[in-house]
Parts: sequence; C-alpha cells; structure tokens
Amino acid sequence: MTAPSRLLFTPMKLGSITVQNRIVFSAHLTNYAEDYMPSDRHAYYYRERARGGVGLIITEEHSTHPTDHPYEKLIHAFNPAVLPGYRRITEMIHAEGVPILAQINHNGGQASGMFTRLPAWAPSAIADPLFREVPKAVELEDIRQIIEGYAMVASHTKRGGFDGVELQCSHSSIVRQFLSRSTNKRTDSYGGSLENRARLLREIIAAIRLAVGRDYVLSVRLCGDELIRDGITIEEAVDLALLLERDRLIDCINTSIGTATQTLYMIEASMRIPPNYAMFIPSAIRKAVQLPVIGVGRVKDPIQAERILSEGHADLVGVVRAQIADPEFGRKARENQADDIRLCLSCNQECVGRMGLNRWLGCIETPATGREQTMGAGTLQRVAKPKRVTVIGGGPAGLKAAVIAARRGHKVTLLEKEDRLGGQIVWTVRVTTRAEFGDIVRNLLREVETLNVAVHTNVAADAETVLATDPEAVIVATGSSPDRTSIPGADGPAVADVTDILSGRVTPGKRVLLIDRLGFHEATSTAEFMAEQGCEVEVVTQTLYVGQDLGVTLDLENWYRQSRRLGITCTPNHSVLGIEDRVVTALHNYSGQIIQFPPADTIVLSIHRRANCSLYTQLKGRVPELHRIGDCVAPRRAHAAIIEGEKAGRAV
Repeated sequence: MTAPSRLLFTPMKLGSITVQNRIVFSAHLTNYAEDYMPSDRHAYYYRERARGGVGLIITEEHSTHPTDHPYEKLIHAFNPAVLPGYRRITEMIHAEGVPILAQINHNGGQASGMFTRLPAWAPSAIADPLFREVPKAVELEDIRQIIEGYAMVASHTKRGGFDGVELQCSHSSIVRQFLSRSTNKRTDSYGGSLENRARLLREIIAAIRLAVGRDYVLSVRLCGDELIRDGITIEEAVDLALLLERDRLIDCINTSIGTATQTLYMIEASMRIPPNYAMFIPSAIRKAVQLPVIGVGRVKDPIQAERILSEGHADLVGVVRAQIADPEFGRKARENQADDIRLCLSCNQECVGRMGLNRWLGCIETPATGREQTMGAGTLQRVAKPKRVTVIGGGPAGLKAAVIAARRGHKVTLLEKEDRLGGQIVWTVRVTTRAEFGDIVRNLLREVETLNVAVHTNVAADAETVLATDPEAVIVATGSSPDRTSIPGADGPAVADVTDILSGRVTPGKRVLLIDRLGFHEATSTAEFMAEQGCEVEVVTQTLYVGQDLGVTLDLENWYRQSRRLGITCTPNHSVLGIEDRVVTALHNYSGQIIQFPPADTIVLSIHRRANCSLYTQLKGRVPELHRIGDCVAPRRAHAAIIEGEKAGRAV
C-alpha cells in the first residue's frame, strides 16, 4: 500500500477553525454516557484518536429536549450538568491540537415513551417501523420548544469548550422527519414544499446563530437518500444544500444515507456492501455548493480517502470504524506507514453489534477500544527481564498473544500444527461476501513479522514438544473442534461440518441440507458458498428465522436478498433430533409435529464446538507459567479470542 500525502494532509479552513488534515472522526454512538452525562471514557476515547492523527472529531449525538430518549445512554445535553464533562473532553482534545464539534439532535418519532413516559414527538402521527409507536404530531408551541432546545444546547456546547456543533439532520432526527415526505404529512407552513419542510431546520440554524454567534462552527449533516418510498432523494438533498448555502449561516455540510430504522443496514454497512457505496451523495452536493462537504461510506484506508479527495467527491472524509480499529490511522498514513494500519473488517460485531445489544462500543480487533484508560497507547509496558514465551496455536488468539508478548519485549516462539496461520478464519474468506474478515489475520501476520516472532508451522505440538523449547511461559491457544455428539447420527456417512465444506476437504453433493444451531455467519455463509457452486441448499434451524444473529451486525437484509437470488430454502422453528441414512428428523417447535426431510446428498453441520484443551491439561504444573485462551477455554467468536490474547500477552 502506497501512503497518500497530496490532499489528505492539506489543512483546510472550516468557518472559524482550521483542520490540519482532511480525516474526520464522524459522529457515532458509543454508549459511554454515565447517568446521561458525558464520561471520562468519552474523553479518553476521543483523545486516543486525536493523538492518532485525526484532523477533526465530531462527537456522538447530544439530546436537545427531554422528550427525546430513544435509548438508555443518550447524553442529556439540555441539562446544564453536562458542562464539567464537556470541559473534560474538550480540554483533553485541544491539548492534542485537534478541534472538536458536538453533534446535537432530537430523534423525534424514532423513539418511544419507554424511558420518558411521554409521547414521542414527530412532524406527523406516523409510527416508525422499528419503534412501532404512534407519536404526537407536534404543535406550533412544541416546535418553538424544539427550536429553543437546540439553541440552548448549542450554548451549552460553547460554554463547554467545543469549537462548534453539528446538526444531525440525517438518519435518526426529527429534522430529517420534517424534511422527508414519507414522515411529514403536514398541511401547515411546515409541510408540503421543500421550502416548507426545511423551515424547522432553517429556524433552528437561525436560533443557534443568535445563541452562539457567527464565529462558532456550524455543520449540518444531511441525508442524501433515505432509500424508502417517498423519501428524500439526492435531487432534494442538493436543492436543500443550495438553500442552506444561500442563507450564509452554516460552515460545512456532512452527509449520510438511509434511515436508522428501515434502512439502518445501509448507514453502517457491513462488508457485504462495497466501499465508497454512499459517495454519490457528497459528490453531487459538492458539485452544487461552495461549502466544504464531508463524504462517508466505509472508508477503510488512506489510499481510498485520497482518491475520494482527488476525484472531487468531497473536501473531507469521514473515517469512523477504521479509526475505531486503529486510532493511529492518521499518523500511520501521514508517516508513510499505511501498511501498518490495522484495517477495519466492517464485520460490525463489536461496534455496531454491541450498540444493538445496549452495550458500550468496542472493536473485534482492538480490545483497547472503550478501555483507553487501562489498555490504550502507552499502557503496554516493556518488561525489564524478557522471558522465553511459547504460544501454541496460530489462530487469532495465539497470534494476538504472540504480538502483545513480543511488544513487551519477550522472546516469542509460536507453534502451529497446520501449514499456515489464521485458524478457522482462513476458510471463512473463501466466501466472497466475507473475504474482508481475513484482514484480521493479515493485520496480525504483519505485526508478527515486524516483531520477529519465531513461527514454526506443521508442528503438532504435544507436551514434550513444548517442554523442549524450555519455556518460561506458555500460552495455549489450541482452538476447538465440532461437537458431533450433540446430534445422534452426526458422525455418519455424507455428514460434514461447515469447515469441511469451506476448506474443500468435502465436496457437497447436489442436494444439501444444512443444520444450523448457531444462527450466525457459519451457516449463512456456507449456504451461500454452496449455492453459488450450484447446490440446492436448504437451511434448517431451531431459531425464529435463519441467520437470527445477523440482525445485530446489519447483514440480515442483504443476506436474504442474496439467498433468494440463489434459491436457498430457509426452514426455521425446527429442532433436529437425529440423522439416519441421509435423512434428518426434526421437531416442529410450535406444533410438536415430528417431520422427516427428504434424503440429502450431503448434510452439513453448523453446530457448537468442543474445546481442545488436552495440551493445557498435560502442561499444568510442568511449566513455570501457563495460560489458556480462546476456543480452548470455551468456543466463542473471534472477539473473545482477541481479547484473551491481549490479556495473556500483557500477563506474561
């Protein structure tokens, strides 16, 4: 990868501030708030990215009115008690020489009264498809309250030391709901024409300017395409941008796509969606206006960002998940170390997925995300007396442990039984739409090579092999194997595990029945892989629908589109009882009916796994220091392997 330099690291004026480069850490939820207030966790999280070389930070949304509370950990910016937390954040970011804006918002009808015990407010009494609660159509006195709330919160942010605010008028906002014909059915001066539908936004902007003055940066984030019937289109977004520019009250236009309910999977797109997928929006707006425009849309590396700028699609580039994964994205790009950037996978498992589960934001590759105070840059201390550390297993857990131990100065040897490193992820990437997941291994292999870890493949390590390395510390990361004892007959002929199929050890027959007990990518990806090879695939699962856990990673909608194109049959709500002579017997969960599926040429299992912990047991008491990590403790997903690898590497 050749590092960019020409445009990406050119300073730019945004209103009253100057950004030193064009990389923006755009607004995104973190769930780091404590008692509805900004927290120290926010401050350290943003500071890590400021230190890492970002040009501009825009915080997550801050609520402007007590009627707005769609999720538990929203910052209540209408409460003056936010000011000490604001000052803590802004002082830490400014100490790094980076400007910071606060995004302010009211979520409108994309909410419920669960927390407030009040009706949700919206332009019209139309229930949101996700929250399914009919809101109150706001009256003129309510609109005045909304406008006053925005102005008051803008004043709070200025007193709190921010350099400006961004109005979230995009994917989850009462302002966007006023702008969109799909949610605004009003017949008064706030409905009908675009000028009327934009009235609330323009009145909010005018009120903010009265409250904070003209020398305070004001960015507006617009949705360029809601991707729904009667929704905002790119043509309307361009017209709106021109209208706002003529008012001469804003300094910047940020962009977005979709809505945070119906089309959320297009806002925080997974690896199924191509990079730059939303760049048509800033590109069209930038051609029409003179204001600086920020472009977003799965920007993973600085080469991609530089191309966006050089081709004229945007003036600045929003880089979020890539800086969640690697806070030093900007510095590494600037210093021609682009190959060392820990590339984001766009897997959405620990960032977007944790938000959907009401947990604080993390990263599958970077355990320090959200834990910057204890695990961030500068907390990994080199040891005074290096040890000989042996790691057994070259999957994600073992690789991460080897990297962290080597960074601390230990002499690390890694033993792997296969002829390559990477564990099960090596087979995952054979599925076209999951190929980027392989970056987790690529990133770790780059670090292993840079740190001179001694790697030995084709070594089926036993206790004697390990002891022969004379280790002072041993980290066991020997993974797991499919537990075929969980289904009677699963060890019979024509039965294979998903890894058998993806690795090529087993070639599936024409008609395939895939039994899924996990509800995640293991089954859906393998089904897709086989269907693309011409197999007739049916997936049977005990869950409510096939791929149930794909919802939180925003893969569900696009997988179902693909599965329909490929003719995959989905059979949920059936618990498999056993397999005999290529026939699967199952219980229908609701009726209690016992059914038998027609004989299959190949039966494929996506089932729970069993920890391979025998080597750990053999080594107990025989080495000075022993650790066990990843699947050989308990089979889980990749994030657990990475976290435990980090902890073990720090512990030795």
